[in-house]
Amino acid sequence: MSVKSLDAALVAKMFLAGAKKLEAGKEHINELNVFPVPDGDTGTNMTLTIMSAAKEVYALKDPDMATLCKSISSGSLRGARGNSGVILSQLFRGFAKVIKTSETVDIAQISAGCDKAVESAYKAVMQPKEGTILTVAKGIAEKANEIFERGEEDLEVLFPELIAHAREVLDRTPEMLPVLKEAGVVDSGGAGLVAVLEGMYDGFRGQGIDFTMDAETSQAAGEIRHLSGEDTAAPKYRYLYHTAISLVLDKIFHLQSEQEVRKYLESVGDEVALAVDENIVNVSVNTNDPGMVLQKALKYGELVDVQITNRGLASGGSSAKPAAAAPAPAAEKKPVGFVAVSAGDGIGDIFKNLGTDYLIEGGQTMNPSTEDMLNAIAAVNADTIFIFPNNKNIILAANQARDMTKDKKIIVIPTKTVPQGIGALLAYVPDMSVEDNETAMTEAMGMVQTGQVTYAVRDTQIDGVEIHQDDYMGIGDAGILSNGKDITGVTTAMLERMVKEDSELISVYYGQDVDEAAAEQLKNALSDRFSSCEVEITRGGQPVYYYIVSVE
Repeated sequence: MSVKSLDAALVAKMFLAGAKKLEAGKEHINELNVFPVPDGDTGTNMTLTIMSAAKEVYALKDPDMATLCKSISSGSLRGARGNSGVILSQLFRGFAKVIKTSETVDIAQISAGCDKAVESAYKAVMQPKEGTILTVAKGIAEKANEIFERGEEDLEVLFPELIAHAREVLDRTPEMLPVLKEAGVVDSGGAGLVAVLEGMYDGFRGQGIDFTMDAETSQAAGEIRHLSGEDTAAPKYRYLYHTAISLVLDKIFHLQSEQEVRKYLESVGDEVALAVDENIVNVSVNTNDPGMVLQKALKYGELVDVQITNRGLASGGSSAKPAAAAPAPAAEKKPVGFVAVSAGDGIGDIFKNLGTDYLIEGGQTMNPSTEDMLNAIAAVNADTIFIFPNNKNIILAANQARDMTKDKKIIVIPTKTVPQGIGALLAYVPDMSVEDNETAMTEAMGMVQTGQVTYAVRDTQIDGVEIHQDDYMGIGDAGILSNGKDITGVTTAMLERMVKEDSELISVYYGQDVDEAAAEQLKNALSDRFSSCEVEITRGGQPVYYYIVSVE
């Protein structure tokens, strides 16, 4: 039977089926990582991105095309994680722009939507590479145009041809990127996009995996920590404000929404009460930051009643109220604020001591989303905010948050590593202009060489280097610099390729799997080998990487 158009209900069903297909295959996509390090996260990033939109679509009841497209676009943009996730969100955003004004979608609009999707995605990437998800998306668009131009109207013909061509383009990605061919894999982001397309066709045919939300896909990684001067694990004022609100819902508040909101409230306060009565939600919570509660509530509807009461200074969780308790002072507005991404409590403390206002927990295996960036921006009371992504896979999400922010000036310093972020922050001079500081910090970032030591999760060959599973690897800015069975030898060999005649300082940050004694032994070995350099060693506490090293 010929099908010539899709209504909003069927598009929603197809989108949810695509999300579940991607989720089901995310581990395979993660394993397509070129470098055999334990941080392959393309599948995870793409899944969290699409699930952010899928949660909104799932909550809709009888949506029209405009409402559906808004949920897909805004949900994926805010939930985008990693480069692959940001590109996927831009593909959805571009496609949604074309179809949002229509009651139904036919091949002509699908063709135009694919063109707009590719245009949006390419614009999001400063230096697009072929042999990636972008190439697969472009191949899909070209095939859609070809099918439309030959006069085909049947969607039963369109989708199988698009999928077959997408697979062909994906299979050719190793010929476009030599590093893929050497590693024996296809592009992971492209594989994720093909999975989404296959899932959407399953949904079109009434097949595939039924969409349900579970704890894994509804809880995003990348928790924000407030670093305003007090340790957030033990704040000076324990839950100072009793906050009670009522709101009228403007979207469906299903069980998953209630669980998500309750979990969030429990993370920012205690004595949580939440009651839902048709389209009214009543919330009560004791918290140190009523603003965060209000911000969360505004995502679901319109506030109709807000009561915030100062409970006074509580001691050890007691509800006793002193006679003259002073309210917690509001954060004073600053001309400039700083947001940094980092993993590891030791490294977090370094950023805090350098003046970071908000630290977003994240990095390898845990890329924060665009929404994490937006929440941090909203929380920093400053006219201008510098963001330090400190990971090449987070820069696009930071840029996307910058572009979505209208009331503050956001400057992304494109730091790719933690040492680059530290070096950039050290270069900040309060008396200089924002523009001069941006230049100075960008230049300082470029003067820092970074090396990272981890282990291989599989056998492979990269840049002519044969690597075996469980080998230690020293990875520098230009790729794998050393590998072997002895971690001190691998770290030393990596540094031998990094240290130059004019190098003066080697900084070593040891991770959560390294004890202090082993770190001191490494320091002694490096001091003997590189006697012309000062060697500093600091506990970083970072996961995945035993050592993060910088040379200046």
